[in-house]
Amino acid sequence: MNFIDDLNFDDKGLIPAVVQDASTGKVLTLCYMNKDAVRKTMEEKKVYVFRRSKGRLMLKGETSGCVQEVKEVYVDCANNSILFKVRQNRAACHEGFFTCYFSKVNDRGELNIEGERVFEPKDVYKG
Repeated sequence: MNFIDDLNFDDKGLIPAVVQDASTGKVLTLCYMNKDAVRKTMEEKKVYVFRRSKGRLMLKGETSGCVQEVKEVYVDCANNSILFKVRQNRAACHEGFFTCYFSKVNDRGELNIEGERVFEPKDVYKG
């Protein structure tokens, strides 16, 4: 896994990662990974992220069950970000939508919700 050593992690030890649905091409989310998250993702073929708000490594979907199975991995031309193409289990967004990018900006600068919720967050994230 020598490519990991060539990645340009920031001063906090993080690198942005784009997660895209392999079958539809929809961008699911943008997350941040530390070196351990990248290694664990590559080893297990499931996306791990570094939760900045909690200061810890976590499996994407560990609470909701909406795990992302890695199919392909790409690194940008400057080694500054990673793209994971995944098979998304159920939904990627903690708001219950398939993608985190469900709010589309209209011509008046307002947000419109596109798509439907796959699950109700209050039923999944209890406590």
